[in-house]
Order: sequence, then C-alpha cells, then structure tokens
Amino acid sequence: MRIQNEYLNGLMERVVERNPAEPEFHQAVGEVLESLVPVVEARPEFITEGVMDCLVEPERIIKFRVPWEDEQGRIHVNRGFRVQFNSAIGPYKGGLRFHPSVYEGIIKFLGFEQIFKNSLTGLPIGGGKGGSDFDPKGKTNLEVMRFCQSFMTELFKYIGPDTDVPAGDIGVGGREIGYLFGQYKRLRNEFTGVLTGKGITYGGSLARTEATGYGLCYFTDCMLRDAGRSFEGATVVISGSGNVAIYACEKAAELGARVVAMSDSGGYIYDRDGIDLACVKQLKEVERKRISAYVDTHPAAEYHAGCRDIWNIPCHIALPCATQNELDESAAKALIANGCFAVAEGANMPSTPEAIAALQAAGVLFAPAKAANAGGVATSALEMSQNSMRFYWTFEEVDEHLRKIMRDLYRSASAAAEQYGSPGNLVAGANIAGFLKVGESMLAYGIV
Repeated sequence: MRIQNEYLNGLMERVVERNPAEPEFHQAVGEVLESLVPVVEARPEFITEGVMDCLVEPERIIKFRVPWEDEQGRIHVNRGFRVQFNSAIGPYKGGLRFHPSVYEGIIKFLGFEQIFKNSLTGLPIGGGKGGSDFDPKGKTNLEVMRFCQSFMTELFKYIGPDTDVPAGDIGVGGREIGYLFGQYKRLRNEFTGVLTGKGITYGGSLARTEATGYGLCYFTDCMLRDAGRSFEGATVVISGSGNVAIYACEKAAELGARVVAMSDSGGYIYDRDGIDLACVKQLKEVERKRISAYVDTHPAAEYHAGCRDIWNIPCHIALPCATQNELDESAAKALIANGCFAVAEGANMPSTPEAIAALQAAGVLFAPAKAANAGGVATSALEMSQNSMRFYWTFEEVDEHLRKIMRDLYRSASAAAEQYGSPGNLVAGANIAGFLKVGESMLAYGIV
C-alpha cells in the first residue's frame, strides 16, 4: 500500500523490510499510518521527535520454549511469546492466545492494535500481547495444566501488576487463566492482580465474561442511533461462538434484534427462527462440542460445513467475531447486495482492507475492532482497579461503567474523525483518537 505522506510511506516500507513475512503486522501498521497522515501534517513534531519511528517498534519481545508432558509421558515443545509493545500510558495490557496459527507476526499485530484500543478506553493501560502455538483443543485438563505451568514458569519473570497484565484470548479461557495464575502465585509467593479474566472466587470481576460482546453491542448501538437506526427488529449474523459471539448474541437480542447465524472453525448454523442461545452456551461453554451439534436438537436449523458462506445469509447487521481477515471483499459485497446496513467488528481485525473499502464506499456503517471490541480490555482494567482496592463491584456497577466507556469511546472516535476531515469514518477516528493520547505521552517523555 502507498501512504499519502512521504515520511510515513518510507516508514511503512521500513516496517515491511524489517519485519518480513508478517502480513498481519504490515496490515495493522499500514491502516494506522494511513489514518495518521492529517495528524502528522498538522503536528510535524510527531515525526521530528521520533514518535512515529518508536511507535512501530515494540519496546520488548520475549520468545521462549515451552516444554510439557502429555498423558502418555511424551515430551512436546511449543513456542511462547510476549510482545510488550508500548507502555506510554500504563502497564502493558493484552491477552494471551493459544492457537496453532500463533507466531511472532500475529502477536506483534495484536500488540500493536492493543496500543490504540487500550488508549481509546480512557484508562491507563499500555499495549501488549502474547501467546503460544499450543492448541488446547483435544487436550486433557492435566495436559493443559502442565502446559500452562510451563508457560508461566518462563513468563512470570517479565510481568507484574504494574508492569504487564496479561488476560485471555482465543484458546485461553477461565480454565487456562486459573492454571496460569496458580503457577504465578506459586512462583512469586504473592497474590496480586497480575492476570485478568480470573474466576470470581479469586479476584475476577463480574461482567468480565460478557464484556467484549456486550461492549460491541453498546458501541454499535451508539453508531446506529447516530444514523437514525437501531437493533430493534433487525436481523443479525454473528460469526464465532466463543465469549465475544455468545454475549454479543445475548445483548443484540436484548436490544430487540433476531440473531439467525453463528459459527465455529468447522462451519456455521442458520436458524431463521432465531438462535437458541441457551443451547449454544451449553454446547460451547459446558460440553465443549462443535456447533454442528446444534441441529441435533433443532432439526429446523441448518448446518453448513465451512465458514465463508455465513456472510451470504441476508441480514441487516453483521458482527464478525471469529478471527482476523475472515470477512473479505467478496463477503462484503454479498452483505451489501443483501441489504446489510451495519458491520461492527468483534474479533481483532476480522475485515480485510478491501472489504472495509467496499463497505464504506457503499455507505454501510462500519465499526472497527480497536473501538468496537474494546469492552473486554476496558473491563479487564476495571478488574485491575478492583484488585488494587481489594474490592468488588456488582455486575450492574461494572456493566454501567462499561456502557459509559463504550459511549465515550464512540464519541471520541467520531469527534476525531470529524476534526481531521473524515466525518463518519470511525476507522480513521479510532486510530487518531487512540494515537493522540499515546503520542502526547511519548513526546512528554523524550526519547525512550
């Protein structure tokens, strides 16, 4: 891609040259730099003082081996990563992803995105991300525990409640967080809020499980209302069936919508009568089954192997909540042709640049992930606050904080887009609003 600013274009070329074979990272950096053209032209000190060059380079990358023993006594070795990208406004904060697709480039892209997402929440948290190419699927609880303990035995040296506070992500749920926190506590002989997404009995926050999905709908609701629309009476398609998708489905239905499709990595279900969320929760959260089992108890529903065609289902609102680049240009055109009027990203960078361009050109309302799915990390920061105070807020109190954060976040992104000449473009607005707080802090520190 060519950026319409000579310096930023050169910087983008250096990013590609210095980080070869990392297309996700290139995509994330390119989108942000393109959005920041009017900012650096109005504020050249962000270039002359080295802020832009520092911004695209992680402060620290930790890479390590993770040996673990399976039930048959065989030894396996996976790779572990933690990218501590930017701590200008607070301790590094971002999830851990356990999935076979994980490599350094994925973690760098996620950590870079996290800088701006965390800034947008208005809370004092910096950007980081971590994970491993370990796949918890098909593993016993004992095997997952051994892996998590080995992973934390290395990672604990580099994290802490005022340094770096990891959380969960794909493949890292309550079970994994429990094992990780238990090992950290054992190694450090201290009980601190070093991980978020913890169980309620040992320092977790109420509403954390629901937060990303709920926050996605709160942000989307603001965007819809600004355009004179709403969830009421709308048909919704949601990809994924993890925490984000499940609780986006729950909140969308509460706001008056009818969700007709969900998916997992194997395929998708289509229930024109509306998804039975209780059944999906039972399958995914309790029984850990594939979503294909839904049709065993709902014969009127359809199951289709493969995920790509989920976007061919007619809907008014699409919420991609599965993984990066799942919604491409052809999927965007199918949504447009079928009358979709809003797309809001629940996963991290689930839409390709071509898809975003097509949606925006067609006048489809578009909410980018770094803004729309920030509710999870916002509530993680609220968990950090509760841990620091040795205090708990009620579900209603946390949910009200979340509503306000997402409402303010939407206003901030919308205002930044307006101020810098792109009214209604929430991609540009989110990047600009997220950057300004971080950039101003980096300027204040000097070269760091």
